[in-house]
Amino acid sequence: MMKKFLSKAWLKGGLGLVAFAMAASAVAQQKLEPLSVRLDWTPWGIHGAFHLAKSKGWYEQAGLDVKLEDGNGSVTTVQIVGSGDSFDVGHAALASMMIARDKGLPVKAVAPFARRSDIGVLVPQDSDIKGPADLKGKKLVYTAGSLEAPFIDAFLAEGGIKRSDLELLNVEAAGKVTTYAVGRADAVVSTIPFVIASVSERRPSRAISFADYGLNMPSFGIFASEEKLKTKHDQISRFASVTARAWQYIYDGHQDEAVKAIMEQRPQARLDAKILRGQIDALYEYFGKPAKGERIGVPVPADWDEAVKTLRSVDVISDKLQAADFYATDLVHPEKYDEMVAK
Repeated sequence: MMKKFLSKAWLKGGLGLVAFAMAASAVAQQKLEPLSVRLDWTPWGIHGAFHLAKSKGWYEQAGLDVKLEDGNGSVTTVQIVGSGDSFDVGHAALASMMIARDKGLPVKAVAPFARRSDIGVLVPQDSDIKGPADLKGKKLVYTAGSLEAPFIDAFLAEGGIKRSDLELLNVEAAGKVTTYAVGRADAVVSTIPFVIASVSERRPSRAISFADYGLNMPSFGIFASEEKLKTKHDQISRFASVTARAWQYIYDGHQDEAVKAIMEQRPQARLDAKILRGQIDALYEYFGKPAKGERIGVPVPADWDEAVKTLRSVDVISDKLQAADFYATDLVHPEKYDEMVAK
């Protein structure tokens, strides 16, 4: 009888502990502040910090319940985040955000991770094409409606040539890289770190960066609408700071952890670990060295001065806004999470 009583008592106590633990977990979950994030594209290497921070539980430790949604282009992400209430934060090519802001969309950059322009021309590894002048007489693939299109004439001019000196083949974004990869063109204009790892599997390639020819601007980073920066200022700051710290962790030698996190959280995408690692490695040079005394993700004023100059030179933004009007300040503080990441 005593055994039966103890068994019942133990069971009751055990169930009570389970219930308590579940209740505590529910309460903890309720305390997390929701933050919805729209990404630039389907999963690729630039998303490494987001997925790693989720996998490690770093966002939760910062009091955030972060929801990541894949995108279908930077321009679309900028429009959705800037004009609606569905998302709190966006991740995109920040030049797209600058163009949209100049046209009146109330968006600002928060954390520019890739500070150097990622746009350029990919050519075969053994090609004699070293710069824009060498494209004379060649076939170059591009997409007319893409972010890179307005910069092509300026890039060619740096080599003393113009469009009529080569064959420009306008192809839809989805088929552009494939056209080049199968050898139907001599070169392709695209996002270098996104493409080079995958296309080199089929056609070993190297890149000629637009930034090396006076066309530099911030690349990928976090941005938000002015309204969200007011209503969710603290949450956005924590999100940007944790993400910036995650990038530092990745480039401290944990690239493969980032690859694993992306693949685990996006299993339906059927991703290739080798290509993801190649993209993360290729992105490194575009992050640049942080300004003296600063960390990854903190806006550098000189970068934005250069970006304004670049975008105005190809007439995609006006002169009505100053460089400082395109980004928010004092939001990114990765140093606050050094101890958390070190555990």
